Formats: sequence, C-alpha cells, structure tokens
Amino acid sequence: MFSDNIKQSFVALIAGLIFGLGLIVSEMVNPAKILAFLDVAGDWDPSLAFVMGGALITAGIGYKLIFSRSRPVLSSDFLLPVKKEIDSKLVMGAALFGIGWGITGLCPGPALTSFLIGSTEIFVFLFAMVFGVFCFKTIKRLVSHD
Repeated sequence: MFSDNIKQSFVALIAGLIFGLGLIVSEMVNPAKILAFLDVAGDWDPSLAFVMGGALITAGIGYKLIFSRSRPVLSSDFLLPVKKEIDSKLVMGAALFGIGWGITGLCPGPALTSFLIGSTEIFVFLFAMVFGVFCFKTIKRLVSHD
C-alpha cells in the first residue's frame, strides 16, 4: 500500500515529534535550565542528570532490542558508522559543540524544537548555527581544492 520510503519518513516524523516532546517536557529547551545544570560551581541544578540517565537507559534498551533482530523493520540492513577512531576532527567538533552549548544553553535539537516559541534568541542561535555550517562547508571546499 505505502512504499518503504513513505513508511520510513512517517516513522522518522513520529520519532522526531516524540523526541521534541521529550525535550519540552524535560525543559531541555530552556537555556536557563541548561546553564544551571552546567554551573557545577555555583547554583547547580542536577535535574537534567536524570533526563540524561533516562535517555541512556532508554537508548540501551532500544539498542538491545533492535540489534537482537537480523535486520531493521523498514530497511534491508543496518546502516552503522564504519569510522571508529577518535581523530582531531571529532575532538574539535565535540569541543566546539560543548563551548557553544555552555555559552548559549542550547544545542541544535532543542533549538529547532524551540523555533516554534519564536523568541529573538532562538532566531539568532539558529542563524548562527546555519551560518557556521555554511562557513565550515565553504572552508572545507576551499581547502580540499588546494
């Protein structure tokens, strides 16, 4: 009746909506809440540790259930990353992500979820994020042509 591509898109939409709802319920879309969690030397709010712990438990159970199957439900095989080594690109990317998260209290998932709120800060963050991606791709293209 429906193609596998439509089924995959529908499942991705539902998963994204559930993920976004989880971000809202856990207040991961609230920069003040994130910054309070990161402020371990000041007025620390440990509540997001429970959110992260719950996410780890849920992911662990999900991985166990998914990989007990011979193949995914809506695909012919599992698409897993092949690169396993830690290199300078990974370390730099993680450092930049962490610095940005610590400065703004937002990361891309919650920022996109917060887009519907329409605050000026969210628009500035999303613009800066898209601009950063554009700059990276431009620089990468220029460097790889040399």
